[in-house]
Amino acid sequence: MLGPEMLAPSRPIVFLSDFGLGNEWVGICHAVLSGIAPASPIVDLSHLVRPLEVGTGALLLADSMPYVPADAVVLAVVDPNVGKDREVAVRTGSGRDLVGPDNGLLSLGWEAAGGVAEAVEITASLAIREPITQSFRAPDTLCPAAARLASGVALEDLGPAVDPGTLEVVQVAEPDVEDGKIACEVLDFNRFGNVQLNVRAADLAEAGLDSKPALLVEAVSGSAEAQRGKTYADFPAGEYGVLFDERGWLTIVRGNPASALEGLGLSLGAPVWIRDAS
Repeated sequence: MLGPEMLAPSRPIVFLSDFGLGNEWVGICHAVLSGIAPASPIVDLSHLVRPLEVGTGALLLADSMPYVPADAVVLAVVDPNVGKDREVAVRTGSGRDLVGPDNGLLSLGWEAAGGVAEAVEITASLAIREPITQSFRAPDTLCPAAARLASGVALEDLGPAVDPGTLEVVQVAEPDVEDGKIACEVLDFNRFGNVQLNVRAADLAEAGLDSKPALLVEAVSGSAEAQRGKTYADFPAGEYGVLFDERGWLTIVRGNPASALEGLGLSLGAPVWIRDAS
């Protein structure tokens, strides 16, 4: 049984997963974290990453990094290959530590936090709770490692060093930008049917579309003229609009309670074309 570390001050633990809220998994992880690092606040970033979607989890983590405390330990678990990918702890250039499976989930986060300064594989006995439940490893490996870091244990005490060049990464597709046109794709969508595209403000400017009051949004199954706006209240019920969300991505929306996702028949990774609507 692992006893709590009594070192102070303890660092916050920021927790991301695809576990959902309909079972005991998040609660069990909380119990293990609190048992080892009782003075560390635990921030639930999200547990509603769509199941097994490493790429969208990685993107959410990276986009949230500006809000994550500089001394935080980030625990991220989206792990389709439970038990097959090595488990790692990564120290970033900004000083944040990221703990999770080595499947690319952490990679966009460490890029947003200053890159990889050093990394280790989690194998040391002090970072493992025995016996390990192979079908639900997080409470026995990743949670103890994150909690030990939060309570003051040195990164190198968690296991052997890992060559940063061997860590798995995920890539965000770049849009194809031309004068007056952007070919892009759906990065993500939320429960309100708002659709996030892999387009930043710089891409809209490069295409010469940044000053246009309306854009034509084209998908395989339909198209719509979308007015530019800054907030959801800018669009009447059922009307399409585009705005840059809090994460900086161009997002297709519809005035409440309509869904842009359903209206345009879109899905994750679906192609979208953006043009001048005039």
